[in-house]
Amino acid sequence: MRIAPNSAKHGRRLKLHRVPGFGEVSNMAGKPQTPDLPSIPAAGTDVAINYLSIGVPPLSTSKTGGRGGARNSAARESIELTTAQTVNLVAAARHATDIGLPFTRMITVHWQAAGVPLESMAAATGSFIDLLTKALARHGSKTAWLWVHENGHGKGGHCHLLAHVRPVHVPIITSLQIRWLRRITGQPYRRRVIKSDPIGRKLGLDTSNPELWAENAATTLGYLLKGIDPDAPVAASLARLQPGGRVIGKRCGTSQNIGRKARSERASE
Repeated sequence: MRIAPNSAKHGRRLKLHRVPGFGEVSNMAGKPQTPDLPSIPAAGTDVAINYLSIGVPPLSTSKTGGRGGARNSAARESIELTTAQTVNLVAAARHATDIGLPFTRMITVHWQAAGVPLESMAAATGSFIDLLTKALARHGSKTAWLWVHENGHGKGGHCHLLAHVRPVHVPIITSLQIRWLRRITGQPYRRRVIKSDPIGRKLGLDTSNPELWAENAATTLGYLLKGIDPDAPVAASLARLQPGGRVIGKRCGTSQNIGRKARSERASE
């Protein structure tokens, strides 16, 4: 199993393992997949969904009546991911792998804990991603990324970001990210505002053990999708749902190189 193009079209599932803690993913080796999803026991709010199966083609034009997506603005609010947003995120993750920029790192920023109000969270996330992208470019590295905003009880507004960061650049990024937060918020760094880990908890897992990385990457993506509209058709394919909370402005986004336009252009080549 891997996050790869056309996997949904052929009925293959992105199999997810139970996550031991917030933002951490399993190191279990992949197991043979079964046709039916097993029942999932109740788990705490810091545990990601165990299985994800979204049988919608990457370029689907599925629509819902929910709010959010490209039409979002600073004046618009949403309380969940829509079907279209979820399908886009799954397709974007698949495309990132396809173009050689697989997500290797999960970064979570608790903007409320950093002193950023909910209405400013979208701008803060944009600034952080801009600084990340430029830092990697200065060191000759391309990247791809996607992010989802949530607003949880006891956590407030926060962002989950998946990005491609080569192992050689991890020390550079981790040394800069606290400085970026100080620059964005204009305040001293507060403990536990940011959590940054390699997907699979091991640097270079995408090349040293691609199958294990794919299992972990799917689990991590599933964690980001847990706040989908429970009435959306895609929600029936998710074993675990959790309210995403009220968000002002954009709820999710991707880099242009894995967005709808980039995927469409590559498909037409």
